[in-house]
Amino acid sequence: MDGTGHESVDLVRPYVITNGQELPKGDEFELVTLVTAADGGARRAQLDPERRALVELCCGGYLSVAEIAGHIGLPIGVIRVLLSDLAGNGQIVTRNPVPTAQLTDIQVLQEVLDGLQTRFG
Repeated sequence: MDGTGHESVDLVRPYVITNGQELPKGDEFELVTLVTAADGGARRAQLDPERRALVELCCGGYLSVAEIAGHIGLPIGVIRVLLSDLAGNGQIVTRNPVPTAQLTDIQVLQEVLDGLQTRFG
């Protein structure tokens, strides 16, 4: 510690923000999980500043957990705990990311191209 107390503040702050909560078993919040705010703006006023900031950030559409952590500036573990809490209260909605497109067989693409050329010249 450097004598200023900053180290102890840095360790205590995440504990205070999460109210000492830990991630529940089976946590669904991977870095690429998409999150958006649920309807119900009236309940936002009852949230603490960090949770309210999370919900307001997600009002504009889906963001990944990694993007949320970057915007809010809190450790990813803290963000995941807060998101889990908000999901349990029905204030956010999550979905899995869009899967990457699977490669199409080149033969199928060639047949489509040949068919288009035959039909449209």
